[in-house]
Amino acid sequence: MSLIVQKFGGTSVGSPDRINSVADRVCATTRSGHGVVAVVSAMGDTTDDLIQLAEAITPDPPAREMDMLLTAGERITMALLAMAISARGVEAMSLTGSQAGILTDGTHGAARIREIRGDRIQEGLARGKVVIVAGFQGVDPTSKEITTIGRGGSDATAVALAATLGADVCEIYTDVDGVFAADPRVVPAAVKLAEISYDEMLELSASGAGVLMTRAVEFGRRFNIPIHVRSSFNENAGTWVKETTMEQAIISGIAHDRSEAKLTVRGVPDKPGVAADLFEPLAEGGVNVDMIVQNIGHDGSTDISFTVPKAVVTHAAEVTTKVSHELGAQTVEVDENIGKVSLIGAGMKSHPGVAARVFRALAEAAINIEMISTSTIRISCIVRGDQVDEAVAALHREFQPPLVAEEVGA
Repeated sequence: MSLIVQKFGGTSVGSPDRINSVADRVCATTRSGHGVVAVVSAMGDTTDDLIQLAEAITPDPPAREMDMLLTAGERITMALLAMAISARGVEAMSLTGSQAGILTDGTHGAARIREIRGDRIQEGLARGKVVIVAGFQGVDPTSKEITTIGRGGSDATAVALAATLGADVCEIYTDVDGVFAADPRVVPAAVKLAEISYDEMLELSASGAGVLMTRAVEFGRRFNIPIHVRSSFNENAGTWVKETTMEQAIISGIAHDRSEAKLTVRGVPDKPGVAADLFEPLAEGGVNVDMIVQNIGHDGSTDISFTVPKAVVTHAAEVTTKVSHELGAQTVEVDENIGKVSLIGAGMKSHPGVAARVFRALAEAAINIEMISTSTIRISCIVRGDQVDEAVAALHREFQPPLVAEEVGA
């Protein structure tokens, strides 16, 4: 018997009717001869509602208690789905993350999955049951504390379970038909990709495409688990994320991200070790730095700009200001009106001229580039926040992804 892990996001289980529709889908899969492990998110906006409820009590809730609160959302969904499946004559059992054996480190709010001991899941499957697991959560085996895995953590839960259980595929059900070459809300003509490589999906996710959590793609790549991103509202084929054997597109897609802010430290002494002195305290403070640009030094000083998540920009600015004073820098500037636009494609590393086309397309759209970052399969540009949509549209007009070699005469 083949095993399928099916993950259902918050929109997919956002109401009793939607939960009943998910139950129909799970039961149909089971009756087709497959074993099913269903991973569920909290219903609709439940997580946001719980956060607002906590903030109404205190502006600074303890991280441990926040994890205790937020994990309630997935537990509600798992129990309701188990009831719906049982009502259809199929045996089901629901498990919290800790009951399912999902072991994490002790970082509240952003825990990492260390190990999965799926004994209870295996026992349930052996008895012919559908096993429903609450996503987004686990337990630290050392402290016995409940933890959450972070936003989108149910994706990571599902793919990690698929790897542990040896599933044939991990299906990610969401409110879109798959992975698109650009956000269809910004570019209505954007096409759905039939398949995409793990590396390209990693870059898309890290660059702002919210359809899959980055850590879920990392699990898929590490353990070679095919991931099928598809809609829970129809039966259409979605997008396969896997090791692709076909000729890879020069350009696969365009992602954008408005969730970052830029900090600029003016008048930093231009000498060895200053960058380390600046960024080590940020790392120790748990601040994830994305793009970094250092200008050419003049008269013994230089400027350093970098981007951080807006969610931690206040903390990052405090740390940076303290360190800049110690370094003898002049000022620290914070700019939250920025956005990142990224072009991704595994084929661009062997096709020269892609970067030049990116810069020309943005220039012709009168969009100024403030920062640039590249990898072998990605070009990212920081632009003004109110020009992000224009930048995405300009790049889509230029490249019309997915762009294959034959279309440019390669």
